[in-house]
Amino acid sequence: MNAGVTAPPVDLRIDLAGVELDHPVLNGSGTFDAIAALRTFGDEIRERFPFSAFVSKTITVAPRGGNPPPRLWETPSGLINSIGLPNRGLTGFLEHDLPVLATVPVPLIVSVAGFSHEEFATLVRAVSERGEVAALELNVSCPNVKSGCIVGTEAGEMGALMRRVRPLTAKPLIVKLTPNVSEIGPVARAAQDGGADALSLINTLRAVAVDPVSGAPWLGAGSGGLSGPAVRPVALALTAEVAAATELPLVGMGGIQQGRHALDFIAQGASCVAVGTESFRDPMAGKRVRDELARELQFRSLRRVHDARGVRSTS
Repeated sequence: MNAGVTAPPVDLRIDLAGVELDHPVLNGSGTFDAIAALRTFGDEIRERFPFSAFVSKTITVAPRGGNPPPRLWETPSGLINSIGLPNRGLTGFLEHDLPVLATVPVPLIVSVAGFSHEEFATLVRAVSERGEVAALELNVSCPNVKSGCIVGTEAGEMGALMRRVRPLTAKPLIVKLTPNVSEIGPVARAAQDGGADALSLINTLRAVAVDPVSGAPWLGAGSGGLSGPAVRPVALALTAEVAAATELPLVGMGGIQQGRHALDFIAQGASCVAVGTESFRDPMAGKRVRDELARELQFRSLRRVHDARGVRSTS
């Protein structure tokens, strides 16, 4: 940009599968406890909420206590977690959590996970009936009990799931893809062909932490999922691959710490981004990333988020 030239204003507004957002930065499911934040900070957090939409922690049909401890292992460039989807279950979520989350001043996206197509159907039907919910995220990283397959790793399973749940709701369905697959393109296309409205990626990479004294696995469940800066190059590659394979809007995530990283995901084909592990270090990281992204766009004289497709991020 030439000295003395005023950069054009930046419009950060985004339409994500019909959900209007003020800016393109969401949270990764399970990485920001909105209920605890509201309890602690009340109106202050509502006025300064760091995300344009809130994605709930994944819920299941039955309550879950989660995996045995220990559940976390910090690496030099990320975090391995083995949380295990602890939650109140569908009934508890609708009775206790949803009324609180409905007070968050942004659209609410509820993440659901089933261990069979019928469990997914139960969740989609019940959650989508609630007016407080703007969209649903299908977490397809859990094994199908009947088939033994993980839905998100097999295109046939993905297509069968979408055929079961798509007729149950008119609300947007966002499918969260796993990176733990040999080819992500066919799974993404199966989700699109089955009626998905958007895709989010990536979920965590399978990982093991080793106790430095005993040499045994550290995590109580034996293994977990790696997130944080270490996964960002993988996430960028898979985002580009899925963008080339489908026409759906994408929510890109994986190690985003700065506005420059968000710009990289958008340049690779994402419409929005999600901040996850960085929120553990900085609870207001979403707002900071949003502000930094706006400056990155303004520096390049880009007026809208989608104008950044194909733009190279530079220091």
